[in-house]
Amino acid sequence: MNGCIPTDKPLISILMAVYEPRLDWLREQLASLEAQTYPYLRLYIMDDGSRTVSLDAIRACAAECIRSFPFTVEESGENRGSNAAFEELTRRAEGEYFAYCDQDDVWLPEKLETLYETMLRQQAQLVCSDMAVIDAHGNRIAESITDLRRHHLFKSGDELWRTLWYANFASGCAMLVRADAARSAVPFNPHMYYDHYIALCCSERGRVVSVPEALILHREHGGNQSSLLKGVEDKQSYYRIRVEEKYRAVCWLCDNHSGPVELMEELSRARKWMEARVRYARGERRFAGEIWRQRSFSPRPALLELAMPYLPEKVFGLCISLARNNKI
Repeated sequence: MNGCIPTDKPLISILMAVYEPRLDWLREQLASLEAQTYPYLRLYIMDDGSRTVSLDAIRACAAECIRSFPFTVEESGENRGSNAAFEELTRRAEGEYFAYCDQDDVWLPEKLETLYETMLRQQAQLVCSDMAVIDAHGNRIAESITDLRRHHLFKSGDELWRTLWYANFASGCAMLVRADAARSAVPFNPHMYYDHYIALCCSERGRVVSVPEALILHREHGGNQSSLLKGVEDKQSYYRIRVEEKYRAVCWLCDNHSGPVELMEELSRARKWMEARVRYARGERRFAGEIWRQRSFSPRPALLELAMPYLPEKVFGLCISLARNNKI
């Protein structure tokens, strides 16, 4: 751990989960953390059970790149996934604000300072930014994540839980969160990405704000955990990932989450809609009517799923390809 001279600014802790990191990309990311203009930082790195990259190699990377603020490097002992790693980091970390960090992006120097100043000015619980996108070689391929994901709509305001429970826009790698709000989200919903659940919890506590500037270079390289329609290759994988897992996420929220009354009532209705989607996918066609009646929850998936039993696999594959390429 290196030394750090406190300032009159509050501590921002950077929480980084790594797994089998490419060390050249990790060095780029760590160098961009070292270059941050915000003056009071601490870095927590947790290795989530990497098998081919040693903890000593990760520590050496950190020692090589981070000189201006303290850091720790620990290991989880087994590969449990990024949600579990970020949850553990959220439990352990000190500081008044948390900034979640991937292992292969690049942060612009002003990222944390801009998000912090916006947080104060807007009195927000969570602030996130847009992201420019680079490829595996570091070439810019988009100036905004919305150039690649046409349905990614940034929002700002109060009571955003009304839509955040099903449509997230706050990417963990691009957000700053009040630490007490992040801790209130523990334990995370095991069927939602950690950033989605944290954003939902923050929206219930107060304002969530989006900054229009792209403050990080997000690396898209094919192995991203949350890439668009990741894992969906055919109808069966779509049903497993996009229907059954989302049904489990809503069930978990209904059974374990305590939010505003209006939200819990909405989730109760959504649970019935999601159950209808699951049962229709399993061949119970009588649930088509319920899917159609409640299609306002998410119209495009509802229409696709109603048609899926009658679509040849090749036609379905074409639809997925068009969606991945931002065509529909």
